[in-house]
Amino acid sequence: MEDILILLQYILLGILQGVTEPIPVSSSGHVMILQELFGMNLEGLTFEIVVNTASLLAILIIFRESISRLFFGALRFITKKDKEDKADFMFVVYLVVGTIPAGVIGVLFGDAISSALENIKVIGITLLITGVALWLIRNLRGRKNDAELTFKDSIIVGLAQAFALIPGISRSGATIVAAMARGMKQETALRFSFLLYVPVSLGGVILAAKDLLGMENLNELILPYSLAFIASFIASFFALKWFMGIMAKGNLIYFSIYCFVAGTLVILFL
Repeated sequence: MEDILILLQYILLGILQGVTEPIPVSSSGHVMILQELFGMNLEGLTFEIVVNTASLLAILIIFRESISRLFFGALRFITKKDKEDKADFMFVVYLVVGTIPAGVIGVLFGDAISSALENIKVIGITLLITGVALWLIRNLRGRKNDAELTFKDSIIVGLAQAFALIPGISRSGATIVAAMARGMKQETALRFSFLLYVPVSLGGVILAAKDLLGMENLNELILPYSLAFIASFIASFFALKWFMGIMAKGNLIYFSIYCFVAGTLVILFL
């Protein structure tokens, strides 16, 4: 019976991470909150990498057409110098530039940031910060489309993604807030935010693969981690589809209110 309860806990953690990864409320913060409530202690980033990989797979599937278009458009521009494909090429360049801040800061200081700030009260505070940021951009309606982005846009959104290395700061929230503050349309902000997640997440998977395969209790964790992976993938897929509809309607204020409520409850009661 105890084993079944443990498996259910992993499934619930996977669902929670999957639901909260695409939306601007911090998946890592919510997983920490649930671990606190369950009395679980998942040391290291291995579990987080597993469920984040599931979210990455869902994102790749949903944005597969955009990824394919950008890849082949950039390739055509490089090989044939076709001006019609320049926008796709530059979008890829901006994604690369935007990846650099989080990549560099994550490699150099990621562990130190996590260990120094991995506290449940910090999660409550950062949820409030996320709520304030979402509140400030709640009424913005940008005009920039994919072809109108600049290096400054990519650097600022990239720095916002690096800021999300702080536990409890939503990565999607930080990048979408920064993108919309830079005047991007909701659709462009959403696409840039989630495509920016792809290389960072892939890098995390590669760096964590050795640690995962070298775990002494790997055989014991295969089943719970696999169930969490599946749960996270399904939850991420449908949560992102839902969030895309929310973004199209410009209803980010609801996530702001949620972050205010959740952050306050965490500070007061956990």
